[in-house]
Amino acid sequence: MRLWAGLLTVVVALTVLNAQDASAPGGDSIRRQDLEGDVRFLASERLTGRLTDTDGNRRAVEFIAARFQRQRLLPAGADGTYFHRFDLMTAALGENNQLTVIGGEDQYRLGRDFYPDPSSGTASAGGPVVFVGFGIEAPELGHNDYRSTDLAGKVALILDHEPGEFDAESRFEGRRRSEETRVVRKVLAAQRRGAVAVLVAPDVHNHAGQRIFNRSMTQVWPTFPPRVPRYSLAIWLDQIEIPVLQISTEVAAALMTDGETFEDLSRTAEHPAGVMPIALAGPEIEVTTTVSRNRIPNRSVVGLIEGADPMLRGEWIILSAHLDHEGEVNGRIFRGADDDASGVAALIEIAEAYALAAQAGARPDRSILFAAWNSEEQGLLGAWAYTEDPLHPLRQTVAVLNMDMIGRNEEVPPEAGPRFTGLRQQTAYSNRNAVNLLGYSRSPDLRTASERANRDIDLDLKFRYDNNRSNLLQRSDQWPFLYRRVPALFVHTGLHPDYHTDRDRPDTLNYEKMTRIVRFVHQLSWDLAQAGNRPAYVAP
Repeated sequence: MRLWAGLLTVVVALTVLNAQDASAPGGDSIRRQDLEGDVRFLASERLTGRLTDTDGNRRAVEFIAARFQRQRLLPAGADGTYFHRFDLMTAALGENNQLTVIGGEDQYRLGRDFYPDPSSGTASAGGPVVFVGFGIEAPELGHNDYRSTDLAGKVALILDHEPGEFDAESRFEGRRRSEETRVVRKVLAAQRRGAVAVLVAPDVHNHAGQRIFNRSMTQVWPTFPPRVPRYSLAIWLDQIEIPVLQISTEVAAALMTDGETFEDLSRTAEHPAGVMPIALAGPEIEVTTTVSRNRIPNRSVVGLIEGADPMLRGEWIILSAHLDHEGEVNGRIFRGADDDASGVAALIEIAEAYALAAQAGARPDRSILFAAWNSEEQGLLGAWAYTEDPLHPLRQTVAVLNMDMIGRNEEVPPEAGPRFTGLRQQTAYSNRNAVNLLGYSRSPDLRTASERANRDIDLDLKFRYDNNRSNLLQRSDQWPFLYRRVPALFVHTGLHPDYHTDRDRPDTLNYEKMTRIVRFVHQLSWDLAQAGNRPAYVAP
């Protein structure tokens, strides 16, 4: 690795800011050979693909923490360490799971007619059924399915998905599935209103036809343990105490009374402002669910450069990447060189640039948090955990710059398949100088700052995927922050045929371009740290 004393002299001589110099100090320390070295280690056989809850993942965590310590970043963890600790949770289906319609003649069978949702608590409950549309409580979007409703002692019947799912102008992320469709959020909303159980039924209005329920059951509760468990966040599931069942359309129809159909009821849920809950005059139900939960401790890595300005150091900018990947599949290691060893290597290099500059007396006005999130591949869980339990108030987070897959040239081949849904055919050569920035539509100020930071670097900045069927905006760790209305950018060189395969290896990366991208993110973060005004968040 580099010699700190020698580089420190270079930094002092060349990069300490003065009043006229807008260049980010320490930038000369960002070097191709260092980026490549870190990518090669993170994507090596020793780390076996960095899958969540494996020794390889834990080695990556310790490696990044050691680098932050060596750079003399402040340990930002709540317990004086470099770790943001959080618990994952997996679920296992127990033996006693029942659904009974009081007074009905049909016998409902597990798998064929119903199954517990993985979010379900272990409990028994019963009562009359109330239809609450999609079960969404989103006042910031002007939608509430629980208006003036007390569900105490009642069973909430909600639809899967969301209203306006195929409407490009829908307030729920247009044609892309929004965060409000997450079952956990719907269940927590119903539970807060006093519901004793939740039934989740298919959205038959937007999705004609019936789900093959036995297939759905085996996908959620497979007969044999999967290679990778279905993880969720303990901080979410710990709050859910009531039974939650997924039910078939036949069961939903049995809850109707003469003269009404489940399809007609579902259609009423499309109202943009939400439904007025409807107490069903049909039979009451009783449910029992048995779901065991297993808690798995996990860690992201966090280090801090404290700001110099006493009035601004309480405002944080977060630079991030994710440290996990897909592990080993049938003896083949999915190394994740681009996804996302490239982003973690960049994070380490930028942290070093800030650390060297700080030692030379050039500290940013605002504070900079460097975060290597864990378990991104399992549903952005490390970043979600941070937004649920932040180290610093989110309202004092100025911006998030997230780097995920910054080492390649985007390439979408002919007949690319579902992995490239929504992306037009393009060659790697056509993107040889391009980098995608996503999140720009939520903060025009960040777009302007990006264009300014790029003036001397001259990358081809692409602002094209915020509202795309690929749903890329929601597929990396900036999304939990955008959901909480924190301005954020996703820095991303794009998908390619080696994405999520064992061909994603260090030798395939474009290190010259990657080095320029890292310098661009460094410059952008410095500009934001020094700016007089914070970038604004603009709701879609």
